[in-house]
Amino acid sequence: MSLINTTVAPFKTEAFHNGKFVTVSEASLQGKWSVLIFMPAAFTFNCPTEIEDAADNYAEFQKAGAEVYIVTTDTHFSHKVWHETSPAVGKAKFPLVGDPTHALTNAFGVHIPEEGLALRGTFIINPELTIKTMEIHSNEIARDVKETLRKLKAAQYTAAHPGEVCPAKWNEGAKTLTPSLDLVGKI
Repeated sequence: MSLINTTVAPFKTEAFHNGKFVTVSEASLQGKWSVLIFMPAAFTFNCPTEIEDAADNYAEFQKAGAEVYIVTTDTHFSHKVWHETSPAVGKAKFPLVGDPTHALTNAFGVHIPEEGLALRGTFIINPELTIKTMEIHSNEIARDVKETLRKLKAAQYTAAHPGEVCPAKWNEGAKTLTPSLDLVGKI
């Protein structure tokens, strides 16, 4: 079953964020756009490159009114040390969320039971806690956060403009489509 257009289930966990341990729950996501980026584990190879990519683009997410959450199956204590020891991870100004009980990885369908790790999953969630996009793939393939940012802006646009859709390769400011019988077979 797809998680698209379903509501985020209640959860509560700890994160390392800007030098402090903080609680993150579904209430943390409510009222703003959120991007959850699941990664296998701290101290791995591809994960720091993705965190650095998210950090380098974080201002764009904030400008779009969205918070980024990095989630791994480690503890918030591990995330503190990872943040302090990795130059790439040290750039993160967003919460590094621990999921040692695997509640989040299971709820979002990215848990690998035989490894106790997460697949690389990316979820864009609207202010009403509805999952609008999801992408899940194998761990050896890192993501490009600019595509996540593009999808976030498309989800925000269609939320603000009901009845319009964003065509392939749509970017902010580009033309959208208004579905109608007249367009069938003409595009």
